[in-house]
Amino acid sequence: MPLPLLPLLALNSGKPTSLHHRLPSLASLLCTCFWGLHRGGPPHPLLPRRQGGDLFGVPLTALLASTRLSVGTPVSCLGCPVGREELPHSPSLAQERRTGLTYRVPALLPVPPGPTLLAFAEQRLSPDDAHAHRLVQRTGTLAGGSVRWGAASVLGTAALDEHRSMNPCPVHDARTATVFLFFIAVRGHTPEAAQIAAGRNAARLCCVTSRDAGRSWGSARDLTAEAVGGAEQDWATFAVGPGHGVQLRSGRLLVPAYTYRVDRRECFGKTCRTSAHSFAFYSDDHGRTWHHGGLVPNLRSGECQLAMVDSGPAGGVLYCNARSPLGSRVQALSEDEGTTFLPGELVPSLAETARGCQGSIVGFPAPPSRRPRDEGWGARTPELPEPPLPLSQSPTWLLYSHPVGRRARLRMGIRLSRSPLDPHSWTEPWVIYEGPSGYSDLAAIGPSPGAALTFACVYESGARVSFEEISFCTFSLSEVLGNRSVCHPPSSSVYGPECSMM
Repeated sequence: MPLPLLPLLALNSGKPTSLHHRLPSLASLLCTCFWGLHRGGPPHPLLPRRQGGDLFGVPLTALLASTRLSVGTPVSCLGCPVGREELPHSPSLAQERRTGLTYRVPALLPVPPGPTLLAFAEQRLSPDDAHAHRLVQRTGTLAGGSVRWGAASVLGTAALDEHRSMNPCPVHDARTATVFLFFIAVRGHTPEAAQIAAGRNAARLCCVTSRDAGRSWGSARDLTAEAVGGAEQDWATFAVGPGHGVQLRSGRLLVPAYTYRVDRRECFGKTCRTSAHSFAFYSDDHGRTWHHGGLVPNLRSGECQLAMVDSGPAGGVLYCNARSPLGSRVQALSEDEGTTFLPGELVPSLAETARGCQGSIVGFPAPPSRRPRDEGWGARTPELPEPPLPLSQSPTWLLYSHPVGRRARLRMGIRLSRSPLDPHSWTEPWVIYEGPSGYSDLAAIGPSPGAALTFACVYESGARVSFEEISFCTFSLSEVLGNRSVCHPPSSSVYGPECSMM
């Protein structure tokens, strides 16, 4: 069934944009939305000149062909009511470029009911890590199969004096309806590399809490002394996430983290050797107190995310997937809910970029092995092939997002594992964006109005570099299983599936 063509909508950020001019035909607009921001050059003549929009102040334009939350039917523009077409004239985009204001390191958290989508990012004075400044938030509301985004706001309480706020990492306590937004506050402009070289930590573990689904936030808590304690003297630096944390069935809250441990401190008066290790902060009393767990003991592992993998009647294990400088991702398991980790192992099928990149994972219950064709799976996308049933599969499946490029951060890909404990179980990537892309965060947002299990992804993207903007995309599990290629012309690299840009 062909998709209807609805008006091209744009958000009003007070800054005009121009669209990428390499759009080959009107037909291609029916199955894609515009991703990359072209930094100069006229828009395609098929498209009207419109003013741009933004999530976190970053330019965006999106094509709407529907409002259903799945790939095959795109969601609405972030922050703009469906049907809005006329936007006032705005100042030049060049003014924004001269200021250097950049938004990086996204995080996404669904909060029931609905769910409400909380999107976070770092606001930076330049793309450099040392120029991070504050955290920002936008709230998305699911209504009738569409996502409507509110205005961006700076989280003024998520900060310490004379520190910069970095690495947003939210986690939701379903039992108390509390959102904990963790972040690190780093003293001044001290870069991570300087902390590692000197062996002296400049980061503080902080969090703010919200009991009204992100509408308001309490003051920042500095949890460093409580949660890190005496281990700080052996850590050159540390950070959380970035991305999302998880809550286990036991009620334990987990926040992914990593540290550069000082292995040998004195070498001609300088720190001689450090090594990166993933771990988790955890709370067993609904966030009143926090503790740090044991490090992944062997392989070098850094920025990470966590998921609980159900292994049937025997219980479950905590799965950690981490960035590594060893050429591929590292996975490690915990049999005690993150208090300690077993030795990690390399995942050859999940290659890293040349210098590594953060990636995201999200766990979800495996679908029924047998399903009627007229319910959920096949009804909305009958053109997709039936996915083969694996010989053995876990009750929990995982999705993983990460750039596919080996030499550079290019082509955001989604992979699926039906047997997460097997490092060779990952599928080939389904590329959702062909251009430069970087950090990302995944979330399961429940069934769409058509009953298809639906996921959302926020990720750094751009036309020339990966940090021009932060993008938002939704897709269904059936399309991941079908591994349907992105519908874009061979000459273009700026399209993805139906999605909205942040």
